[in-house]
Amino acid sequence: MTVFSPSVVPPTVTGTVTETYAAALQHDIADLPEGATRVGVVRRPTGWFAALVDENRPELGPPESLLSETKDRQEALRRRGLCDEEAHNAAWDETDFAARYREHLASGAAAAAVTDLAERVAAGEAVALVCFEGDSKRCHRRILDDAVRERAADLVE
Repeated sequence: MTVFSPSVVPPTVTGTVTETYAAALQHDIADLPEGATRVGVVRRPTGWFAALVDENRPELGPPESLLSETKDRQEALRRRGLCDEEAHNAAWDETDFAARYREHLASGAAAAAVTDLAERVAAGEAVALVCFEGDSKRCHRRILDDAVRERAADLVE
C-alpha cells in the first residue's frame, strides 16, 4: 500500500495594497477596498492631508535631497516650455528618480517601514498608499506599492 502525503499548499498574502492620491480622496473618486487603512507616504504632510489619512509614514516619502533635485529640474523644464506634467515626468527620468527611490526603500527606516506594511498586508490588512501626485504624473507610491507587495510575498514563503 502506498501512502501519499497531503499536498502542501503554500501560504498566500491575504491583505491588499492599493494606491491613490489626495485629490481622489477629497472628491470621493478613489477606488479603495472597504475598510482600507489610508497610509500617507509624504515627507511634509499638510494639515488637510493629515485629515485624509489614518496615519502618515514620512520615512516612505522620497529623501529631501531627491525631492529638491527633482523639483529644481522640473522647474527648469517648465521654464523651457514644458507643461507641468511633462516637466514632472521628464525630471523623473533626468534625476534617475525611480532607481534612487528604490535604493532609499532598501535602507534604514524606510526598509523597516516597508517591512512593517508588508507584515500588515501579509496578515490580512488592506492598505492604501496615499500622496499628492495625480494619476497622470509619475509617483513614488507606485514604486512603494510594488516594494510592499514583493516584501509581503517574501514573508509568506
